[in-house]
Amino acid sequence: MPRRWARGRGHGASTGGTVFRGHFRHTIDPKGRLSIPAKFREALDGDLGDKLVVVPIEHSLEVYPLSAWREIEAKVASLPKFDEDARKLKYAYLSRAQDVSLDAQGRIQLSPDYRERVGLDKDVLVIGMLEHFEVWNPERWKHLGEQREPLGDLFDRVARKGV
Repeated sequence: MPRRWARGRGHGASTGGTVFRGHFRHTIDPKGRLSIPAKFREALDGDLGDKLVVVPIEHSLEVYPLSAWREIEAKVASLPKFDEDARKLKYAYLSRAQDVSLDAQGRIQLSPDYRERVGLDKDVLVIGMLEHFEVWNPERWKHLGEQREPLGDLFDRVARKGV
C-alpha cells in the first residue's frame, strides 16, 4: 500500500495538535517489537516522546501517546463512581492498557498475549487515527474493508452531524 499521507500538526486533535495520518505496512520482529513509522515518531516529538499506551480492542491494538491516554482516563474518572457503564468501561477497556516506551530504534514491545488476541503475526498495518494509531493484521483489515459501506453514504450521514 503506498504511503499517501504524512503526519501533521493540526488543530482539533485532543492531544493539543498531534495528528497521526496514513497507512503504513510494517513487520513485528521475532522478539515482538514493532518499529513505529517515522512519520508517527515525528508526531510524538514533544508529546512525552517515548511514552505510549497500548490497549487491545476487538480487531486491533490501539496505541496512544501518554498525554492522549491521560485525557481519556480523566474523562472516565469524571464520571459518577457508581455509574454502571463507567465501571464496565474501566473493566473492559482501561484495565487492559499497557505502558510501553519507544526504544532507541523507535520500536515498541508488543506483549505476546496482545499480539495473539488481535491476530498479529509478522506483517502488520499501522493506521493513523488522528489522536492515536492502530496496529492491524492486514487480512483482518482487508476483510473488514470488504464489509464497509460506500463512503458516499457515510459522508452524507457525517455531514448531517456538522462535519
